[in-house]
Amino acid sequence: MSGASSAESLVFVRDTDGVDAPGLRAAATADPAACALCHGTGMEVMPGKGARRCRCREQDRGHRLFEAARIPRRYRDCSLSNFTPAKNNGSQLRAFAGAHRLVSEYPVVEHGLLFAGPCGVGKTHLAVAVLHGLIEKGVQCLFYECGALLKEIQETYNPASQASESELLSAVCGAEVLLLDELGAVKPTDWARDTMTQVIGRRYNDKKITIFTTNYPDESPGKASETLEDRIGARMRSRLYEMCRTVRVEGDDYRRRFDT
Repeated sequence: MSGASSAESLVFVRDTDGVDAPGLRAAATADPAACALCHGTGMEVMPGKGARRCRCREQDRGHRLFEAARIPRRYRDCSLSNFTPAKNNGSQLRAFAGAHRLVSEYPVVEHGLLFAGPCGVGKTHLAVAVLHGLIEKGVQCLFYECGALLKEIQETYNPASQASESELLSAVCGAEVLLLDELGAVKPTDWARDTMTQVIGRRYNDKKITIFTTNYPDESPGKASETLEDRIGARMRSRLYEMCRTVRVEGDDYRRRFDT
């Protein structure tokens, strides 16, 4: 299982005298410069027990998963441990609790998260923090900002493109856990809605865990304001109710503190 911990992936090879088997002992000398624990074999010898998958391989896998997740440089260090809710901000505390719960309970979860709220309240930080936590558990994750995803899909229509629309959609729809940032931010053209409906619809049908962030609320604060349903359509919003737990995040825009 991709969400299994490294402890669950241990494979011990025992022999009668409590030392490593001859084959492992010979292989352990294959590349002494590779790793002090496994010497490049990928198997770490456990005295008196046998051998297990070396910790260096688990670290390599974690690094590969992190790089494959496409997390933007600005958010690469976002984690649950460095998220600091504003003082007396109950919505941010609840959002943090929801993110922590998803990570700790995965893969026994049925719903993703939809972080909704104004700019600069920590929605993307928490969403990326979930990816970090899941990657540490060996889960394959993928980050896409909605506008960037739509642009990449459009670029596949160029005859010179080396990627195809089907390949890109397959990767996005097939990701074990997908984060779609800034849902609703793109001008809601028929093509944009149809494309996002295809992505979300396929993940909905496959019961894939998806995390979203959006600046658009479900209730309009004024006549001139748009709701999330206005931006993505009633059909897509309906599916999100079943796919995700909606978490409203409030607070001041933390980015304003840099304008001093």
